[in-house]
Amino acid sequence: MTKPLVTIILLNWNGYDDTLEALESLYQINYPNYNVIVVDNNSSNDSIEQITRYANGEIIVETEYTKYQHNKPLNFTHIMEDEFKKVNYTSTDKEKGLLLIENYENYGFAKGNNLAVEYTLKYDNPDYVLLLNNDTIVDPDFLENMIQVAVSDEKIGIIGPKFYYYDYNNSHEEIWCIGSVVDLEHFPGHHSIMEEERYDLDAEVIECDWVSGAGLLIKRDAIPQPCLDTDFFFGCEDVDLAINVKNRGYKIVTVTSSIIWHKVGMSRHKNSTFKTEYNHIKTNLQFIKKHKKNYYLSLPKYSYQIAKLYSKAIINRISNK
Repeated sequence: MTKPLVTIILLNWNGYDDTLEALESLYQINYPNYNVIVVDNNSSNDSIEQITRYANGEIIVETEYTKYQHNKPLNFTHIMEDEFKKVNYTSTDKEKGLLLIENYENYGFAKGNNLAVEYTLKYDNPDYVLLLNNDTIVDPDFLENMIQVAVSDEKIGIIGPKFYYYDYNNSHEEIWCIGSVVDLEHFPGHHSIMEEERYDLDAEVIECDWVSGAGLLIKRDAIPQPCLDTDFFFGCEDVDLAINVKNRGYKIVTVTSSIIWHKVGMSRHKNSTFKTEYNHIKTNLQFIKKHKKNYYLSLPKYSYQIAKLYSKAIINRISNK
């Protein structure tokens, strides 16, 4: 029996080193029926050239996570965003395929992914679509374990993995994310299920409110149009998507046997600028406003919570210098 077809989408912007390592891990998974699309968001470096060279077998990628597989050259096609056409690039046990879509602008996470979702729904007719950050490494069984759960319940609309840090003080076994809760009463409107005792983190399947867009599998029938809200340019697209899917009667679950390592920036907050923090606050308030009816009445409460949260962050940053 043929396994469901899954299209895996990675967004690249000036990050070909990460993208190539992610691709190498994808071409070593045990799942036999999947597509891979890399969407380049108008990189200003030589990402297009480097991804092309990798696809042609001219670049060897080996890290502690990946041993290079001699399954190149890939069945590779490079098209521009306005040159959509049907391409045969499905990866099987015998042949691996890659479609590279090059955008004319940096459209951000939402629109960049939407373009690839639009393409694959039109030309590939996949059963599932997986949004995957380019700074991730996947376990060989991650997709097989996701799909086994996905097909067991037609009401499951979105599935996430258990995320580990790629490197947390030289450890690869520190959990980063395992599913999250939507809480519109408190800024930023969502938090990890690891903060609540009511969840059994050892369960094989954990039902939750949303899973990170760093590795998110969505059933074709559950995909809204458009998939991601392009009004969000700086985050919250995945939370918003999960709410939309859940409101249509689908379940959101984490499959803990599905493992992905994520290169979460451990010093990101230390090195963040005022603009970065401002955009983070603005985007989360935008998300809460979209989904909470009495948003304006709650603004004083959110202001207090924001001040408390960032005051604590500033104190921690100063004390760690």
